[in-house]
Amino acid sequence: MAAPATPAKRADARRNIEAILDAATRLLATNPDASVQDIAKAAGVGRVTLYGHFDSRTALVAQVATRAIDETELALRELDIDGDPRAALARLLEASWYLTHRFGGIVIAAGQALPAEQMQRAHEGPAQRVRALLERGRHQGVFRADMPVEWQIITIQAVLHAASGAVHREELAVADAPRLVVETALAVVAAQG
Repeated sequence: MAAPATPAKRADARRNIEAILDAATRLLATNPDASVQDIAKAAGVGRVTLYGHFDSRTALVAQVATRAIDETELALRELDIDGDPRAALARLLEASWYLTHRFGGIVIAAGQALPAEQMQRAHEGPAQRVRALLERGRHQGVFRADMPVEWQIITIQAVLHAASGAVHREELAVADAPRLVVETALAVVAAQG
């Protein structure tokens, strides 16, 4: 016996869901502690409507994080990472910085609301790109091979997230962050001598 088909959502329900997701994305990007009440108000809906579509704040944060991850993956997939591994890694890090900054508070909110395994899966696509560049750079002798690649990836991710947090706390100027992220990460992976 076939499972019953899920009925399509009405047009107004779809609009409400999009409004809620858009509002949550805007608010959580700048304030990871934005409340359900704040999000509902910004979306132009009531809390009951919001909870009718998302049964908890965690479910809403998960959906917003999934959307941000999908947008990030699409943007990074289109980035040119051919050529010199150092220049390619610099381009990837700069693009990653801008995306991390754009969705900064969402990363923090997701880290607070989602299981560690789900957060780790969110980093798999970007980590694969970095891994491929590090391996290529090691093969060409421009990146160091005396430490595990996974450690270098973890360090690069930590630098990106630290910069995002520092900008969010106003300890670092937005304009300085991309250069500092790139220079710090390249210093970590550069071959010695």
